[in-house]
Amino acid sequence: MSETWKSTSIDVPFAVPFVQRLRFTRDVLGVDRHVLAELLEPSEGQVARIQFWLDANVAAAHPALPSRIHGFAAEFAHRLVLTGPPQIVSGGEAVKNDIHALQPMLTEFHAARLDRCSYVVVIGGGAVLDAVGFAAAIAHRGLRLVRLPTTTLAQADSGVGVKNGVNLFHTKNWLGAFAVPWAVINDAHLLETLSERDFLAGFSEAVKVALLKDPRLFEELCGTAPRIRHRDMSVCLPIIRRSAELHMEHIAHGGDPFEMLQARPLDFGHWSAHKLEAMTGFALRHGEAVAIGIAIDTVYASLALGLDPSIADRVVTCLTQLGFSLDHPQLGDLPQLLTGMEEFRQHLGGRLTLTMLHRIGQPMDVHEIDRDLMGRAVEQVRQSARSARWSRRRCSPRPQSCGL
Repeated sequence: MSETWKSTSIDVPFAVPFVQRLRFTRDVLGVDRHVLAELLEPSEGQVARIQFWLDANVAAAHPALPSRIHGFAAEFAHRLVLTGPPQIVSGGEAVKNDIHALQPMLTEFHAARLDRCSYVVVIGGGAVLDAVGFAAAIAHRGLRLVRLPTTTLAQADSGVGVKNGVNLFHTKNWLGAFAVPWAVINDAHLLETLSERDFLAGFSEAVKVALLKDPRLFEELCGTAPRIRHRDMSVCLPIIRRSAELHMEHIAHGGDPFEMLQARPLDFGHWSAHKLEAMTGFALRHGEAVAIGIAIDTVYASLALGLDPSIADRVVTCLTQLGFSLDHPQLGDLPQLLTGMEEFRQHLGGRLTLTMLHRIGQPMDVHEIDRDLMGRAVEQVRQSARSARWSRRRCSPRPQSCGL
């Protein structure tokens, strides 16, 4: 054997620059349509090719969307061209539960002759962003994806992230990829038709990131919970914006954008949330499950890790006043729920690593869980939820005297 082919090692570290583009608009296909147009950069000597994808629930709530999209394309025809009418995809978790839904997406990309300089603009809730985003990530090893999140949860959290995927093997996000979107536009107009349930669901993620990173934001959430619950947009929109900024800052500057390390701070409260979603057949919204998961882990930290119990009480109270129940019959199946920790570990690889709270704004990583104390935490959260329900029923004739 040649002496030049002797055993050797070559390690070449390298970094790839990415840009996260986040915009906030009042009406992205109306008065602010130039914001979207400016993001759709033409390739050299050609107009940009664009394919729009619409969440079916959003399309039903905003029936004028297709005509507004065509009007937008006509106005900016000098720099972009639609490849056809907007494509409609099933909304909600159903689109993530059917892996075969990816094939029609890829077929449409191919038929439209999209390439790596083309754009997929997806308008929808987090599940639709995840599924269409995953299809875009694997077509040509990555089409340019522009997300227009239409739920508070997606605007405050998942829509500004770098993850996408679908559910497989009854496991949340088992199949997916990391892919930085070309841009994200958080548009206030697209939130107007959300149901009360879906509108409130996103604020659990705001509570989560506030507990991890911003004590002042947590104080604001606690102080304005009744106004959030009544959809006071003068309060809600700044909180959504701050939550999105905190999530984006963590991804860009937290040192682990593609989650190669064992810790996943932004998944605080999610080990049980993901399991609960699956246990309920995804009847629980992701934000509702996250609220329960945050409450459980915060109470556990007060029982096992030295967190001031008054902080745990405040977290539970804040989530309750925001409108979250914090209880579900499936919480009674503790052995099944606790298997969520092992599924969470497998998703990361390596040893179990859960983010918990030491103080507000001071997260900590733990690698071992006292299952008896975790069971106590689950029951304590359930008891708090039952007490809150009883208090609301008792005070309902005179709500001004309840302090809720």
